[in-house]
Amino acid sequence: MTMKPSSRRLAAVLCAAALGLATSGAAWAQKTSLLVYTALETDAMKLYKDAFEKANPDIEVKWVRDSTGIVTAKLLAEKANPQADVVAGLAASSLALLQQEGMLLPYEPKGFKELNPAYSDAARPPAWVGMDVWAATICFNRVEAQKLGLPKPESWKDLAKPVYKGAISMPHPASSGTGYLDVSSWLQLWGEAEGWKYMDALHQNIAQYVHSGSKPCKQAGAGEFPIGISFEFRAHQVKKSGAPVDLIFPKEGLGWDIEATSLMKTSTKLEQARRFADWMASKEANQISARWWAVVAYPGVVSKLEGIPDNYEKLLAKNDLNWAAKNRERILAEWSKRYEGKAEPK
Repeated sequence: MTMKPSSRRLAAVLCAAALGLATSGAAWAQKTSLLVYTALETDAMKLYKDAFEKANPDIEVKWVRDSTGIVTAKLLAEKANPQADVVAGLAASSLALLQQEGMLLPYEPKGFKELNPAYSDAARPPAWVGMDVWAATICFNRVEAQKLGLPKPESWKDLAKPVYKGAISMPHPASSGTGYLDVSSWLQLWGEAEGWKYMDALHQNIAQYVHSGSKPCKQAGAGEFPIGISFEFRAHQVKKSGAPVDLIFPKEGLGWDIEATSLMKTSTKLEQARRFADWMASKEANQISARWWAVVAYPGVVSKLEGIPDNYEKLLAKNDLNWAAKNRERILAEWSKRYEGKAEPK
């Protein structure tokens, strides 16, 4: 039977459509799934994923997210059989520990020379490449504090005064990178003997050690506790939401760490993992980071954030990240022995 011209055209259109669907399906099937362990704030994860996948449509990012301490413990527990291809948005002090354990593959991403070298591993090629700096910030609910007659603290030492008994929440250093940077910075700031003496006094005023760096500021914003030891990203977000919080940057100096990216040595998808690391070092990725962070690795892309002082970078305390990594297990064991009794239930 001879087809009419109109029938032949319809058949050709249907055939082309079917071929297009098949080709599209094949392209979709060829996507590589990249497993990325992260402690990034959930506010930011979607933006990084969407922008990276738009630039790399053959790769799909699969996040495994938890707080810094839990991600670090998970990676160490999996050392004999690593699952992750990449680690992104994890504390540099944690990545330094993983490097000491021989788990990372040093790599210098494309465009690395554009970044501020102070915020990446000093080795070349670097074992980790910085994204942004995050630092300790006190969230102070002025309304609740006024009800309780609490003065506004100006320093870390102020928080150890008896007037603040039961008024403070703080991140647990084994769960939270923010909690650990607080503890390690106090030990570096004053020396170990004075540092532990300070934490003994502070402990008398702590209502709860929580398993998140963000939660203390959220608690302060909601009036659950008038004071929360947190970090500037969350403090900025809580203040921006309209909560009656003041951001306090203690005059002794701020403990800090760096969110950074590393390749896992055992990844079977190194070509895609390197492309992810390249993108995370890009200006575009740093512009996403600059929506929330006052200090990012790519110079010149940050803008003024509400409540963050112009001299913020100069407030960062002296910090040896390798020392913090090397002594992490010992410090956490001592901290737990002294203060675990006030930890929030998991």
